Amino acid sequence: MKKHLLLSLLALTVLSATLFSQQALFGGATITSPEINADNSVTFRFQAPDAKEVKLTGDWMPAQGWTPGSELMTKDDKGLWSYTTAPLASDLYSYSFIVDGIRNTDPNNVYMIRDVATVTNVFIVGGGKGDLYQVNNVPHGTVARRWYDSPSLGMKRRITIYTPAGYESSKQKYPVLYLLHGMGGDEEAWINLGRTSQILDNLIAQGKALPMIVVMPNGNVAQEAAPGESSLGFQKPTMQLPNTMDGKYEETFMDIVAFVESNYNVITEKSGRAIAGLSMGGYHSLHISRFHPNKFDYIGLFSAAIMNDPNNTSKVYENFDETLQQQLKNGFKLYWIGIGKTDFLYKTNVEFRSKLDAIKFPYVYRESEGGHTWTNWRTYLSELAPQLFR
Repeated sequence: MKKHLLLSLLALTVLSATLFSQQALFGGATITSPEINADNSVTFRFQAPDAKEVKLTGDWMPAQGWTPGSELMTKDDKGLWSYTTAPLASDLYSYSFIVDGIRNTDPNNVYMIRDVATVTNVFIVGGGKGDLYQVNNVPHGTVARRWYDSPSLGMKRRITIYTPAGYESSKQKYPVLYLLHGMGGDEEAWINLGRTSQILDNLIAQGKALPMIVVMPNGNVAQEAAPGESSLGFQKPTMQLPNTMDGKYEETFMDIVAFVESNYNVITEKSGRAIAGLSMGGYHSLHISRFHPNKFDYIGLFSAAIMNDPNNTSKVYENFDETLQQQLKNGFKLYWIGIGKTDFLYKTNVEFRSKLDAIKFPYVYRESEGGHTWTNWRTYLSELAPQLFR
């Protein structure tokens, strides 16, 4: 009798768990959020009947310094909070809710991205620039996470590599763009936040960019890999790590080039190499291309940090003006600089361009609206890629 009762209880427990799982699978959420309306306005909804205040914060809202803008949502008699934006331009956007002062993701939107230690929901408004960030019905490249040996750092490190559609069956040699992330980022930043594979798939399919390999390394030389992907386990991401801007990355960068050129069918001359990066990655691109002044024909600086800490004595930062002169003497095909009008690095970029002007160092300059944002960096990649390897 006891055995029969125990089996019945066990069956009931399993049935309850199954029903709960099936509810998650088939019951579905009845709330739609976000909802992109016909005029490209967007409606957000959040169920919180006991909340006293719910705000929406999104990267399209004017920021107050480093604090993102926010808007109060309206509560109905069933405890559903909602807010509808004005029509938004075509782009990829991120957002979250602030419920009684606590940040929350949207439980009705499964699409999220991590930026350093912050996770936000995302959506795309199509019909323009945002279409480049969509997965469209075009030939798709391959994204691989590889581990490479860095003899200079004495460790194996993780790297993300995009190869264009057709690479696996082709015998041609491909050019390579080395694409570097900013402070707090890692080898996942550009492929996830930057939508690199979608941008390249679409530009290549449209005939606007040449097929190329894109290599996205981890610029934190103290790390094997992104948080959660290394032997350290599920470590909390942090904004600043040791040895990120002290010259070590620039000194050891050719380990990455050596791995790529030994393992991929690529052009191994300067004409087949480009390097570009955002913020700290722009800093690294500037100094790597200057420290190795005859290795890259294409250089892109996106909202770049420029000058080294004067207390840093690395040989990488010695003879700054002289190495720029050597880079100029060696020649290159494109030096591209982009920055937003309200970027906190705007002034240092003005000063850097004055230095370049003084030595008649040719460059292409792109000034956009906005500040230090992924909105700008995705745009810059979309504009730079078609100019590479021509």
